[in-house]
Amino acid sequence: MTTTTTSETTTTAWRADPYTDALRTGQGPLFLRRHDGWLLPLEVERWCEAPDAADRSVLDRCRGTVLDVGCGPGRLVAALAAEGRRALGIDISPAAVARTARVGATALCRSVFEPLPAEGRWDTALLIDGNTGIGGDPAALLRRLRQVVSPSGQVVAECAPFDVDECCEVRVDDGRGGRGTPFPWARVGARALAAHARSSGWAVHEQWAVAGRPFLRLAPQSSAAGLR
Repeated sequence: MTTTTTSETTTTAWRADPYTDALRTGQGPLFLRRHDGWLLPLEVERWCEAPDAADRSVLDRCRGTVLDVGCGPGRLVAALAAEGRRALGIDISPAAVARTARVGATALCRSVFEPLPAEGRWDTALLIDGNTGIGGDPAALLRRLRQVVSPSGQVVAECAPFDVDECCEVRVDDGRGGRGTPFPWARVGARALAAHARSSGWAVHEQWAVAGRPFLRLAPQSSAAGLR
């Protein structure tokens, strides 16, 4: 009997044709669909454009080597590479990795829960564009990032723009009948993410918002006082 792990299910979902097609064209519509029919719009066009002011606020806070978890089409990794910074994107979508390479950045087709290059030595890890939802368990994701970043490293994470703490099953949906397979996802606002962070060994070092997009900067609790 063959069993399918959560990681394998998620990987299959993000390789589904609706997501691949959207990245190939740089256009939506694209959604995450919950079992009850609720739809979360995905901002494919913004992801495929140059970094905006909110993205720049993230890039300005990156220090040292940067790992972009769930890099998508690679706009942030490409911007860092253009500045001569050492940055790597990881994404489980081959289409995302291919597009990242086309814009001049480096990316691997890899889950954050798989072995990673330079594990334990990254200075900054990014969770942008809803990627705090990866795996459907924000606390588990943040615990994993404690293993990925250095003891003095940091995580810069984007939060949902409202107070929510939800884990659910979703599908990638193009709004025209194309759907991927179900996989676990999470949505967390700033308050919930801060709570998950504290339970996972992180401290909130900074909170800010640009253009309605809220962010947190996290440091390991043992080194938060020295993060500047």
